[in-house]
Amino acid sequence: MASVEAVNRKLIRPSLNEIKEQIAPPRRPPQPQKKPVPPDQTNAENFYYVKQMQAKTPMVFVLRDGETLHGVIEWYDKGCLKVNRTGAPNLLLYKPAIKYMYKE
Repeated sequence: MASVEAVNRKLIRPSLNEIKEQIAPPRRPPQPQKKPVPPDQTNAENFYYVKQMQAKTPMVFVLRDGETLHGVIEWYDKGCLKVNRTGAPNLLLYKPAIKYMYKE
């Protein structure tokens, strides 16, 4: 008879955790990177108003009906601007009524 060499065998069944470690989890195909959603507000408008208010920059406001107004922005909020004018009454301008504005 042939000699039987001692083989190092595990006689105890492996635990379930050991089996899970050996089996790799199924891999998903790589998902394409989505672009991050841009922020709702950039605060650029607020920054511009604050800068012009602090410098007391003379501004020209062109309204949707074509009228132009000259003045300095005193304060602003979500819907309107208060414009101080020299030689004329101060005005509260609603933002939707302004077509565009620029530095005088």
